[in-house]
Amino acid sequence: MPTSPLRALLAQTSFVRFWVSRVGGIMANQMLMVALGWHMYDLTASAWDLGLVGLFQFVPALLMTLPAGHVADRHHRARIFALCMLAQGAVAALLCWGTFHGEVSRSLILGLSVLLGVARAFQMPAQQAITPLLVPRELLQRAIAVSSSGMEIAVIGGPALGGLLYTTGAGTVYALCTALLLLSFALALLVRYPFTPTRQASTWGDVFAGLHFVWERKVLLGATSLDLFAVLLGGASALLPIYAKDILHTGPVGLGLLRAAPAVGALAMSIVLTRWPLERKVGQRLLMAVAVFGLATLGFGLSHSFALSMLMLAITGAADNISVVTRLTLTQLETPDEMRGRVAAVNSIFIGASNQLGEFESGMTAAAFGAVGSVVLGGVGSVAIAALWWKWFPALARRDRMEG
Repeated sequence: MPTSPLRALLAQTSFVRFWVSRVGGIMANQMLMVALGWHMYDLTASAWDLGLVGLFQFVPALLMTLPAGHVADRHHRARIFALCMLAQGAVAALLCWGTFHGEVSRSLILGLSVLLGVARAFQMPAQQAITPLLVPRELLQRAIAVSSSGMEIAVIGGPALGGLLYTTGAGTVYALCTALLLLSFALALLVRYPFTPTRQASTWGDVFAGLHFVWERKVLLGATSLDLFAVLLGGASALLPIYAKDILHTGPVGLGLLRAAPAVGALAMSIVLTRWPLERKVGQRLLMAVAVFGLATLGFGLSHSFALSMLMLAITGAADNISVVTRLTLTQLETPDEMRGRVAAVNSIFIGASNQLGEFESGMTAAAFGAVGSVVLGGVGSVAIAALWWKWFPALARRDRMEG
């Protein structure tokens, strides 16, 4: 009897270890983001400061990600990931100590946000580039979908648990984050794959080779830049504390549920894609998913109902998951292994820009137009981006299968 794809994946021991390590790290990260956001808003009640938390993570990530991609192509990727988990665990431990001693301030949160940005700059290229080394090529799209499922489980559980625990004190959240990140560090050290250190000298051309590679391949350029601009404009995560407190009138528990809602939709979609991976018209479906993401963001921005807001956020998560799985699969299949770290670094810059810089954009526009105006404007912008990319990147729109 043939082995099912899921059983074949579970037989890949290092993939399973990395999956568990990654899920634990993401759950801790999501809890940390809930606590940092609510903590900052409690301290300053400022939408601008909420945006600064994202900006202070994005700037160091932008500066360090290309060198980090080069490091991922020259060194053991699982070890790099493990060290990033350890660094983030140290940040969580410091926040825990500061909370119990009454030392957490606006300046401390922003300073530690810089450290988180540096750690994630090295984490993302190694994290994205390691999966093709742990599974056979024919299982790659399913492996990415399963990885996405794990990520969404963590994004669902992390914010909900973080919001619930925050009611007992921020220190409780930071303590659990520390424990989870140290566990992820230990598991990542157990990941094995064939690795031979390179002895070739490094040049600045090597560092920037990933940018050149993506620029020359218009399908990859279109897919990665699509995610950048759509989420940059349409992301509303930085404003969720405002929606939870001032518009939907819920507390930290409600904030945790709102942050988890996109992951519920994404988890459902990732399960669908694991069972029925995209095989035809992948470019059109990618662009349509981004348009749906924008429309659902618009619906969330106009909603004053907690249930409707949860539904709209879940739809954004489902649509975004199609984009993530399609983009990552295309990237991995079209990139040779010796370039995957640097190409993943380029992708990480786009992801970081869309998330952290998107949070700053949301805070800035919310300060000018209000939270509702900011989210509505972003939703309209995401739909417009999908339409423009259909015209500007015809090779992406015409892409039929994952493997060209």
